[in-house]
Amino acid sequence: MLPRPNPRWLPQHACEDKGYDFPACRLRLSRKGYIVHIPHRGPQAVAKARKRYPSRRWVVERTGRWVNLFRALKIRYCRKAVNYEALVHFANAIICFRMA
Repeated sequence: MLPRPNPRWLPQHACEDKGYDFPACRLRLSRKGYIVHIPHRGPQAVAKARKRYPSRRWVVERTGRWVNLFRALKIRYCRKAVNYEALVHFANAIICFRMA
């Protein structure tokens, strides 16, 4: 595990959802040196008239979907962990090859 960079040199952001909109959560994150991004609970603000950029999926969700497209990994036919790990590496290699 990598140590967290010093917030004085490299600012760190904490992006949470509305479930964390409590003063205690905001205070704890700000004391640890994070820049807090938590939307407030309640009715939504008026939608913007125009988006600057098209909406994108989160990188982790997208990558998980690509891995789940391989049926052998999704169902997990392999009994041995070594074989399953080899399939994971093979699938990641195919994904990287397709991206290039």
